[in-house]
Amino acid sequence: MPARRVSADPRPPSRHPFTDHPGPLAMAHRGFSREGLENSLAAFAAAVDLGYRYLETDARATADGTLIAFHDDRLDRVTDRRGLLSELPWSEVRRARIGGREPVPLLAEVLDAFPRARVNVDVKDEAAVAPLAEVLRRTGAADRVLVTSFSDRRRRAALAAVGRATGARPATSAGTATLVAALSAVRARTPALVRRALAGVDAVQVPVRHGCLEIVTPALVRAVHAAGAQVHVWTVDDPVQMHALLDLGVDGLITDRADLLRDVVVARGQWVPA
Repeated sequence: MPARRVSADPRPPSRHPFTDHPGPLAMAHRGFSREGLENSLAAFAAAVDLGYRYLETDARATADGTLIAFHDDRLDRVTDRRGLLSELPWSEVRRARIGGREPVPLLAEVLDAFPRARVNVDVKDEAAVAPLAEVLRRTGAADRVLVTSFSDRRRRAALAAVGRATGARPATSAGTATLVAALSAVRARTPALVRRALAGVDAVQVPVRHGCLEIVTPALVRAVHAAGAQVHVWTVDDPVQMHALLDLGVDGLITDRADLLRDVVVARGQWVPA
């Protein structure tokens, strides 16, 4: 049985259409594939077929500035080709096959293929910033995208570029420096500093723990909610842990096991399909 919910704090009002959802934000991490076809159109389609509204992906630029949905800086791990993306033009990258089967998609293809999906985009390199702004301008998808990066500098550059190109502000989650400032303020029990750290941020996206440090605690959830932001936790694949985190009051879970997370949210009576 799921544990009793620890946090009694209500979910904060949504700051952005991306986070405006009546139940927990269930996010399919690089789509859903038990065969290692991550970040492929097939993996995203599998998640959408399960009823997922939220997809998580990555953005990288090829040598000629083409924006692709791909996590690594090299093709080697997940495709049948080798090489640094920063040194390869799109004409070469498009020949690669994820798992030997699926083509590497353009980020624009992902947005166009799933027009009702909301997409969490992790901007992986500086070269992706300008192409991301152009893709969101061309697809008109800025209001259904959350822009994030471990680098706050890159994240802010992407938000500024998208704003100039589209006149819109995508949702955004905290980068590492912003998160460290917020965590320090939570530990010091200084709500004003938490609010200051998270100004302009719609969510914090965090692991359950980092080394021996427990990140997701009742105090964190309460403080982030009080600052008007959400807590999204990655990458959670165990149903027991999924229940425990939802009991704690987190707002979203990012998972490689979209099938299991769907079952958990359905069992809790909180599943709202796309």
